[in-house]
Amino acid sequence: MTLALPIVVTQLAHISLGFVDTVMVGRLGPEALAGVALGNTIFFNTLIFCMGILMAVGPLVSQAFGAADEDAIGRSVRQGLWLAAGLGTLAFVIIQNGGSLLRLLGQSDVNVRGADAYLKAISWGIFPFLGMVALRSFAEAVSRPRAVTAIVLSGVGVNIFLNWVLMFGKFGFPAMGLVGTGWASTGVYTVNFLLLSLWVAREIDFRRYHIFSRLSRPDPSMFRELFRIGWPIGASMGIETSLFMLTVIMMGWIGTTQLAAHQVAVQCAAFTFMVPLGIGMATSVRVGQAIGKREPVEARRAGLVGVGLSVTFMVCTAVLFLVFPLRVVSLYLDLAEPANQAVIATAVPLLFFAAAFQVVDGVQVAVMGALRGMKDTYQPMILSVLSYWGVGLVSGYVLAFPLGMQEQGLWIGLVLGLTAAAILLTIRFLRLSQGQRQ
Repeated sequence: MTLALPIVVTQLAHISLGFVDTVMVGRLGPEALAGVALGNTIFFNTLIFCMGILMAVGPLVSQAFGAADEDAIGRSVRQGLWLAAGLGTLAFVIIQNGGSLLRLLGQSDVNVRGADAYLKAISWGIFPFLGMVALRSFAEAVSRPRAVTAIVLSGVGVNIFLNWVLMFGKFGFPAMGLVGTGWASTGVYTVNFLLLSLWVAREIDFRRYHIFSRLSRPDPSMFRELFRIGWPIGASMGIETSLFMLTVIMMGWIGTTQLAAHQVAVQCAAFTFMVPLGIGMATSVRVGQAIGKREPVEARRAGLVGVGLSVTFMVCTAVLFLVFPLRVVSLYLDLAEPANQAVIATAVPLLFFAAAFQVVDGVQVAVMGALRGMKDTYQPMILSVLSYWGVGLVSGYVLAFPLGMQEQGLWIGLVLGLTAAAILLTIRFLRLSQGQRQ
């Protein structure tokens, strides 16, 4: 809990950026809300894949930290920063052309116009965001997450201010609407990265790792190791988020009202998911440090404790969604506004499905974190393909269209995919950790 709490707060602060954007854009109307939903689909799915690869810095550093190998710690972080630069260039090109991708996926011109303008603004934030992922993974892996938390929390306030200024045209700026949200996010990512870089560079305890002083030295062997461990993590995260991305695309085929309602419901689920995600990241660190110290019993215990904490929290959020659905929806939409009634009526039933997958979502993300701490990334990627695409995507499509359940069918597919992942990954962790004990 000591390690997990600041990481959880950091994750909540990160998702608060999307929460704030959705709340403020919701005041612009359903079309703007649909534009953010589509834009975020391209942006965050691209970001998640790159971020997943960079998360390999965490298990590499945590195991090296457990083994007291200072040289390996510095090498891992430096190559992580170089990898962030390369991935950022690739992601920038993809996001800049996001509008064309959405048109190829059959989205309406009205929805694509808003999403494309939003993407062109927020794409400039990809470089600093990925750089921060590398430095953040290092800080958390050496059990120093609190400065990251403070920096990201301050970014939430900056995001609210910049949204207000750029969206609505304050202090002489033009009213940019949806585009202003993208530029505000870019500004926040840049400020956060600069502040974190400054802290890492000035922290006395980190000087022995020579993160910036030897940054110009290439290290091909460590770069390959980082990518070897990282690409399955990125693929696994990309596979999971692609299930949600393709659900958004299919929701757009049904209609704008359903798409806006889905954005509200999925933002609620995404916000609560940040807590078990943070717990899973802390679990990865604890498992990795135990492996580095050659303590397999402690590694297994850390993984199981992480699962228990995640499940406990997600049971509570499931009850919240079931008992107070209208209050949850009111965070995003004005319940008294006549223009919002169709979206509200569609969003409330979706929260019941969101409640259904809360518990299994908590299990799968905590177990995945434990497996990453053991540097076990390839087999979990295969299990993710089977779960999210083989079960979730296929069942969602069949239920939504051939069987006519539409948006509710798509959400049942999400529930089934996450349940399959929770079961398969848990079996994998129990078998692997039992083998290490022996």
